[in-house]
Amino acid sequence: MVKESRVDVLIIGAGPSGLMCANALAGAGVDFRIIDNRPIGVAAGQADGIQPRTIEVLQSYGLADSLLKDGAQMYLCAFYNPGPDGGIERTGRAPDVTAPTARYPFKITIDQGSIESMFIESLKSQGLSVDRPMAPSSLEISQDPEELLDPSSYPVKVVLDHIGPSDTTLEQEIVYAKFVLGADGAHSWVRKTLGFTMDGEQTDYIWGVIDFVPDTDFPDIRNRAAIHSNNGSCMIIPREGDKVRFYLQMADKDVMDPETGRIDKRKVTSENLINTARKTFHPYVVNQPKEVDWCSIYIIGQRVASKFSKHERVFIAGDACHTHSPKAGQGMNASMNDTHNLAWKLAQVLRGRADISLLKTYELERQKYAQDLIDFDREFSALFSGKPRTSENQEGVTHEQFLSAFMAFGGFSSGIGVHYMPSVIVDTTHQSCAPTIIIGQRMLPQIFVRAADARPIDIQDVLPADTRFKILLFVGLLTPEQLANVRRLAEELQLPTSFLQKYGYPAEGNAQSMFDIIPITAGQKDDVNFLDLPLMFRSHWSKVLIDDTDVTGRLGGGAYKRFGIDEKAITMVIVRPDGYVGMIAPSTALESLDKYFGSFLIGKT
Repeated sequence: MVKESRVDVLIIGAGPSGLMCANALAGAGVDFRIIDNRPIGVAAGQADGIQPRTIEVLQSYGLADSLLKDGAQMYLCAFYNPGPDGGIERTGRAPDVTAPTARYPFKITIDQGSIESMFIESLKSQGLSVDRPMAPSSLEISQDPEELLDPSSYPVKVVLDHIGPSDTTLEQEIVYAKFVLGADGAHSWVRKTLGFTMDGEQTDYIWGVIDFVPDTDFPDIRNRAAIHSNNGSCMIIPREGDKVRFYLQMADKDVMDPETGRIDKRKVTSENLINTARKTFHPYVVNQPKEVDWCSIYIIGQRVASKFSKHERVFIAGDACHTHSPKAGQGMNASMNDTHNLAWKLAQVLRGRADISLLKTYELERQKYAQDLIDFDREFSALFSGKPRTSENQEGVTHEQFLSAFMAFGGFSSGIGVHYMPSVIVDTTHQSCAPTIIIGQRMLPQIFVRAADARPIDIQDVLPADTRFKILLFVGLLTPEQLANVRRLAEELQLPTSFLQKYGYPAEGNAQSMFDIIPITAGQKDDVNFLDLPLMFRSHWSKVLIDDTDVTGRLGGGAYKRFGIDEKAITMVIVRPDGYVGMIAPSTALESLDKYFGSFLIGKT
C-alpha cells in the first residue's frame, strides 16, 4: 500500500534556497516538508560569498551571529595589472563594498556547508528536519480553475521515491500539496517537468576554482584581489581560517581534450590549477600548497528561466531559475533572497489573510531581478575575462574601465540596490513624503534611541522577518498641537473602516499579528515622554524610538533630515515583512493606505 499524505508546502531541494524557505515557513508556523536527494549536505566547496544585504536578511531571522563570528570578512579589493617588466603590479585598492548605505561594509566568505548547517540547526531547534535521501518522480497539477484559485485545496500531486541501496525495493509515497517549491539546483527536475526553458547563453570562458591554504609572497592574499595578467585573469577570495579561493582563467589547451573538443576532467587537478596561478602571479611566488580543500572547473553560463511559477501553485527558486558566474558572488545570495521574497507571501495566503493573487508578485519581482543580475554578470564577466590593455593590445581592458565598472556595480552586487518596481505591494504615490526612503528598496539602516531606556537601536533590528507589516510612524516633534494631531490619528485608526481594523488580524496560534506599529519621534531624549503617545501606538515600552543621539553623542540622530521627513507632519512608512518599503503616506491620506492593503489582503469577517 503506497503511503499518502497532505502538506501545505512541499519544498524539493535542501540547498540554501530551499532551507531559507523552510526556515521562514517554520517561523511562520506553516505546515511544510523539505526533501533532498543527497544523503547528507554539502561537505566542501561550492558557493561561499555572503553579500551585505544577505547579512541584513539573515539578521532579520536572528541567524547572522554565527556568520559574523565564523566567516572571513572582506573589506578591501586590490587590483593588479601587467607591469612594464611583463609581471603583474598593484594598480590600486578600493573598498570591497561601495554601497554607501551598507549596514555591514564588508562581504563574508564561508563555505556553503556552514550556511546549510546554520539553517538545519535552526530547524532542528524547532523539531524539524530534512527528509533525505528522497527524490520526486512525478508531478501533476490540477487543471480545475476553481480548485487552483481555492487556497485551501491541494491541487498538486507529487510522487516521491525513497532512495535506498540498489538491492532494495523502491519505496514510494504520494504527497498532495497546496504549494510546491522546486529549489533543486541548476539541473532542476521541477523546472524540466514544468516545461520551463532556461533562456540565455553559454560563454567561451573556462574557469578553474581551487580552495587551499596558500604559501605565497603575494601581499594581498588576505584581501579580495582582481588580477589581470598577460596569462589570463584571477580572482582571489579570502576564506574562513587560513584558506583562500582562487578563480583562475584557463586556456583551452590546458583543459580541453583535442579530439572531442570537450573539457577533460582528468586535466583538472590541483597541480594544474596551481601551475596556472604561478604564471598569472609572476613575479610573485605561489608554492605547492600543503593542503587543498577542493577544486573544480566550469564554463560560465548566464541564463534565466522563462517562468518562475505555474498557476501560482508550483514555484522554482535559486539556481533552478537563474545561473551566472560565481565571481560576482551572487549565486547563494540571489537564491536565498528568492525564497525570502516568497515565504511571507505563502504564509499570508495560507492563513487566508491575503488573496492568492499576491503570489503573482514573486515572479514579477524576482524574474526582473534575475534578468538584471544576468545583464550585470555578463558585463562584469566580459570585463574580468577580457585581456588587459598593454602597449601591444590597445583594445584591452584598462584598470580605469574595470575600476569604474566595479564601483558602478557596487550597489547591485552588494544586494543593497535591489529595487522592486511598482505593483500591488509597491505603491510610490507619496514618495515625496520621505524622498530618500526609496519605495521598493529595503528600509535603510539608521540608529535611533529607545525612548524608555535611551538604548541605541538600529531600525533594522525592529524589523524582524516575522510575516508582519511594520508601520514606522514618524510622529514628528511632540508639541501640544502635534500631540493633538497624533491623538486624532489614533481615533481615526480605531474606526471600523480603517485599514488597521479591517486587516489588523491578531496573533492566533502559530500565526503572528498582521501589523506592528513603531512610533518614531523627533526632538531630544530629555524632552520626550513616550507615555504621552496614545496606548495603541505603544504596544510595548521597547517600541517607541527617538531620532536623537545616544548618551555618548556618537550614535544616531539626524534621521528626519536624512530621510527628508517633515517634523511638523505625521508620516507613515510601511515596511513589508521582507524588509522592503511597500508604501509611504502622510496621515492625511489614510484612504491611500486602505486602498494599498485592500488590493492584496482579505478583510476580517
